[in-house]
Amino acid sequence: MLSTVAPGCALLPAQLVELTGLSLFWWIGPIVVFGVIPILDVAVGCDGSSPRDEDYEALSNDRYYRWCTFLFLPIQFTGLAIAGYMWSSPELQLADKLGLTVTMGLVSGIGINAAHELGHRAEHLERRLAQIALAQSGYGHFFVEHNRGHHVRVATPGDPASARFGESLWSFIPRSAGGGFRSALKLERERLSRKGKGWWCRDNQLLQAWSMSAVLFGAMTLVFGTGIIPFLVMQAVIGIGLLETVNYLEHYGLLRARRPDGRYERCSPRHSWNSDRLVTNIFLLHLQRHSDHHANPGRRYQTLRSSQEAPQLPFGYATMVLLAAVPPLWRAVMDPRVLDHYGGDISLVNRNLADDRITPPVAGLSRVAARLRLRRSR
Repeated sequence: MLSTVAPGCALLPAQLVELTGLSLFWWIGPIVVFGVIPILDVAVGCDGSSPRDEDYEALSNDRYYRWCTFLFLPIQFTGLAIAGYMWSSPELQLADKLGLTVTMGLVSGIGINAAHELGHRAEHLERRLAQIALAQSGYGHFFVEHNRGHHVRVATPGDPASARFGESLWSFIPRSAGGGFRSALKLERERLSRKGKGWWCRDNQLLQAWSMSAVLFGAMTLVFGTGIIPFLVMQAVIGIGLLETVNYLEHYGLLRARRPDGRYERCSPRHSWNSDRLVTNIFLLHLQRHSDHHANPGRRYQTLRSSQEAPQLPFGYATMVLLAAVPPLWRAVMDPRVLDHYGGDISLVNRNLADDRITPPVAGLSRVAARLRLRRSR
């Protein structure tokens, strides 16, 4: 149930400002996500426990966990309706509206995480709810690209959502967003073609998802006026940015090896960064146990296991997002970990050899690799 705290941030700003008189609470989203949660992560620590094999079936079929994800949606959209009313209010200062927009953007981005969990399920209801959860961010093509694109190509140069070694977050976001969009178009055209259907049909999953966003944004504008449009767009962009930042840190520099037949090896826990920080895992439906998720995408979030084989992030996602925003700091923390994961062999790393801005100097890499080999030999 604590996973509903994140969307609950959208319900609280007006009430907290009214109770305390502090306009700071319009910014409760970033305060909780980038302030409270990282502190709690450090204070509470990691959770290395995993569900027992004999409990897997009962845990997977326990509908309590399913309803926790369902509950995300009414909280999310109630908060958006309240925000629409506040954005349209002439009494609210611009700075306060911007704080509310950032809060709603973070809720929108975390809503994509709920859609991620629902979209992996086989049940029609859950997959439809995944599309609805994506409506606030306008990122409906994620429903197609993530399952049929990213999970197939993860940790390879052909995957837009797998960050390359040395690539900054600010270079990655447009590459991932644009590449993911183009991939979703291609994948859906191919699926419809196999079924003998054209693009303009009711079965088009992209048109279904985008129409939900159009209806949502249109209804909000109709009820609260055109003045809320900039804030609606801004919160969607922030939500998309949060999603792509999480994509950036989940597979940074990791590469699946090619087999003799030219195909890539099967995805294993070694191809995703993990973090077992307990607090963030609770709030994000165990998204940080990403290695087990990619190795076993059919597992529901409550059954995901901790993995010792997976490379480990030094902090939880909330803290790593802040590090990623400062490329020199990110590289100082993460580049040695990537090289250490591959025993100092830079040839095993996912990098763009054609781009000097992305690929660090070979001499510098060689020195780092040599130090790592020396440390391992000792």
